Amino acid sequence: MNHTTKTFKHCFLRLNKHLLPSTTSSATLIKHSISTNSILITTLTFSPFIISSLHTNQITNSIPKPLHLPLPMSISTSSSEMEEVAAQVLVLCGKSNEEDGIAESMINKRNVLKLPDLSPIHVCTLREIEKETTFRGIGIEEDAFQVKRYMGLLKTEAFGRFLLYSPRLSSTQEVISHNFSELPLGAACVADTQFKGKGRTNNVWESPKGCLMFSFTLQMENGRILPFLQYVISLAMVEAVKAVCQQNGIQNLDVKIKWPNDLYLDGRKVGGILCTSTYRSKRFNVSAGIGLNVGNEKPSISLNSVVQRLHSPDQQLQREDIMATFFNEFEKFYSIFRSQGFQPFEELYCKTWLHSDQRVIVQDGETESIVTIQGITSEGYLLAIGDDGERCQLHPDGNSYVTHCLSYANSFDFFRGLVRRKLT
Repeated sequence: MNHTTKTFKHCFLRLNKHLLPSTTSSATLIKHSISTNSILITTLTFSPFIISSLHTNQITNSIPKPLHLPLPMSISTSSSEMEEVAAQVLVLCGKSNEEDGIAESMINKRNVLKLPDLSPIHVCTLREIEKETTFRGIGIEEDAFQVKRYMGLLKTEAFGRFLLYSPRLSSTQEVISHNFSELPLGAACVADTQFKGKGRTNNVWESPKGCLMFSFTLQMENGRILPFLQYVISLAMVEAVKAVCQQNGIQNLDVKIKWPNDLYLDGRKVGGILCTSTYRSKRFNVSAGIGLNVGNEKPSISLNSVVQRLHSPDQQLQREDIMATFFNEFEKFYSIFRSQGFQPFEELYCKTWLHSDQRVIVQDGETESIVTIQGITSEGYLLAIGDDGERCQLHPDGNSYVTHCLSYANSFDFFRGLVRRKLT
């Protein structure tokens, strides 16, 4: 190893190409260096994908009667310690008979799905729940995720059609990433609550009821647009919230994107995006996770708290509607993203984020300079222009940082540790 540099959650390692293993993990992107006889490996926290389409089935616009799924008796709602050691439940279901067949096949194989810590997991199909052959006599949670409502609104050809649902799960991201090879592309996992939710800096937290928490699988080969995937996902979620508001006659909620992957409402964080990937056989296997506070008022703000303030206490958005609409929007976005890259989305993205024309002070050693954020560079970093007209890009580095923002009363933590690099 000759050189190591860290920049924007990328770890660049120069290795002799003959020492490169045939398969690499930790989401590695391989690029050939023109100037040296070496290979550049980039560790990423986000990656795009390739759709593997399932057969399209006729979509119905009718929404079936909501199905409330039960919590298993082995899960105690009064003791977090008991919840973590008890068997977790995964309910497998699909949009069509084809996906239902995949679910049945996985059930018959036994123990095909696993958790990273090998904790107990009980897998069953939606049909078993409906027939009460597995959880007979167990009480029903009235606020459980309504699978049939979600499936009735879903209009995709690939994404979200195969669903893993759990009333309480350690982490949807863990389930998706750990079982990636066993799941069809586009498969999604959603939970009512999580007790080991994952964050961008490996933070772990408990996600309460009322939050929409789901992860899904993706795959791609084009590494050049990898950094922009999380931007497309963020934009698709903002558009999904907007569409659901319109469908329900609700005033649009002004959800904004905080670069690089957070969602804000009324100046407070309401959601976030996490993408992780592994590189195998010249493809990136991507696990994309989304958390959105739809109906929990604590600790900060939720979509429904704003909806009820603007309208009435009885009016609210449903998690199932938002998740289905997200996949409907995202699948259309990806078709464009896959063929044309991020450029078609750049104008809409910059209208949706918090940072256009934001002025910040960048401190580099003893030198300070004022720059104005203009957009996104071709590498996915922040594009800024100095008062002297010099164009530059800002990205995290331990040597430089932005001391504060001039155009906002409150600065954002991600501006700490930004380095300014001149663009030619």
